Amino acid sequence: MSTGRSSFWHPFANMAEVAGRDFVIASGHGSYVTGEDGRDYLDATAGLWYCNIGHGRTEIGEAVARQMSSIAAYSNFGDMATRPTMELADRLSALAPMADARVFFTSGGSDAVDTAVKLARRYWNLVGQPRRAVVITRDRAYHGMHMAGTSLAGITANRDGYGPLDDAVARVAWDEPEALAERIDELGRENVAAFFCEPVIGAGGVYPPPPGYLAAVREICREREVLFVADEVITGYGRTGRMFASEDLEPDVVLTAKGLTSGYLPMGAVLVGSKVARPFWESPGTLWRHGYTYSGHASAAAAAMANLDIIEGEGLVEGVAGLQIALTAALVPLRSHAWVSDVRSGAGLLGAVTIDPQVLSGDATVMPRLIAALRDRGVLTRGLADGSVQISPPFVITRDELNTLAAAIDASLLDLGSTRADSATGPAGRDMMPDVTSDEAGGFGSLDEQLFSDVPPHHGS
Repeated sequence: MSTGRSSFWHPFANMAEVAGRDFVIASGHGSYVTGEDGRDYLDATAGLWYCNIGHGRTEIGEAVARQMSSIAAYSNFGDMATRPTMELADRLSALAPMADARVFFTSGGSDAVDTAVKLARRYWNLVGQPRRAVVITRDRAYHGMHMAGTSLAGITANRDGYGPLDDAVARVAWDEPEALAERIDELGRENVAAFFCEPVIGAGGVYPPPPGYLAAVREICREREVLFVADEVITGYGRTGRMFASEDLEPDVVLTAKGLTSGYLPMGAVLVGSKVARPFWESPGTLWRHGYTYSGHASAAAAAMANLDIIEGEGLVEGVAGLQIALTAALVPLRSHAWVSDVRSGAGLLGAVTIDPQVLSGDATVMPRLIAALRDRGVLTRGLADGSVQISPPFVITRDELNTLAAAIDASLLDLGSTRADSATGPAGRDMMPDVTSDEAGGFGSLDEQLFSDVPPHHGS
């Protein structure tokens, strides 16, 4: 804990409370970080959904140092380029969940969202349908905090207090395909540019899609010639146990960031399908007036290449798929807590433990006290928009560490006054298991005896 008062303005923070109370991270290794207080903390959020390969990977620093020793970065505007940027673009095109993808680089996820909104509208303008400007998003959605992303936000609090935003935005229920179809028809398909969809809703509370949802909304967009934009800023590069959660959907555009470099340097990438790219790439005289100073930053590209080498070389995506049931087994018994209204998992290394809204409405301090209690027990995490505890650890986390995480949540809830059933593994516990079935976000087929065999001891016998 810092004893001084820094001038640093924290994002998403009440500075009247935070100023002078900065919790400073000094180092990290694997699934842990070390604070300036000298304690090790299990990183339950992978930084901010991004540190897929874990902390302290010197390979990334070495790759960046090599690149910086030749040319750290240079503008990529016009016909300019650096070799690592071009090589990364080709590598991502080959990995993309659509054929012949073109790659536009950004500085991060919010940049990628703004880029995609402008891209969709400019595309329709170029193909002679300039009225197609409305962008549809979903309740609970988070699409970054630039102006476009704030306008698209399905988290109301993220839009409050900013005055007029983009009025060509419509929102629909997050889990009802028919709501999307009805909204497009109501607006008139000739007026709708794109549908933005997180394959697994992230900051809004970690909500995997209902079975069949993604395939259904993809077909609705295809039938109505609305661009389907998969926002994989969180899910991309392995988070759900597949390289991309939209692999079977053939999206028109995919937004990525976070796991692209595992956060070692800031970078995002917009993967653009051939249909959308064609009028930009095959129309002489067409200049798209869009880009960022650091689009395709050479050293960030070197970090991304090294990061992908680690992900692929160590089989980390397959490892995530293998840990999915272990995460569910660790978390689900927490549903026996009186204060817990839901536990969500079944999409790779993504999970959430939701505190009952009545508990939160009765005492606004519950969530911050729970996060503080977890920190006291050596676990770093945060509360999400719907009152859930975020769980999105690095891919290198072990089964034992997942159990340690669940044990800390269990003990912290008890410390704060929640009560739980004596056992969540007997018949009553089985009744509390979530109805998780196969889904397009990487869910498993069924919950069977394998799941119960891995329930950690702290949840009862």
